[in-house]
Amino acid sequence: MSAQTVNLTILDKEYRVASPPEAEEGLKTAARLLNERMKQIKASGRVLGTERIAVMAALNLIYELMNEGQSAALHDEAIQTMISKIDAVLPQVNAQD
Repeated sequence: MSAQTVNLTILDKEYRVASPPEAEEGLKTAARLLNERMKQIKASGRVLGTERIAVMAALNLIYELMNEGQSAALHDEAIQTMISKIDAVLPQVNAQD
């Protein structure tokens, strides 16, 4: 698959990036999310400068992604514990039948 050029606008600046055709929509969605976060940070007035705004947005997004990953891992662990408990009880239930 060959890469194509995708135009993205983030904080009123145009960026051209290479992307495989199948990744274009995901890339555009990511750019929209980043643009929204950067606009929120800029509007807060607490962070000045595009570079600093970009770093803060990236940190916030990565932090949220890491927390989602940890939450998913905790859910997986809880599910595995429940499966183990069910597996331990099933032979007893089957023996009574």
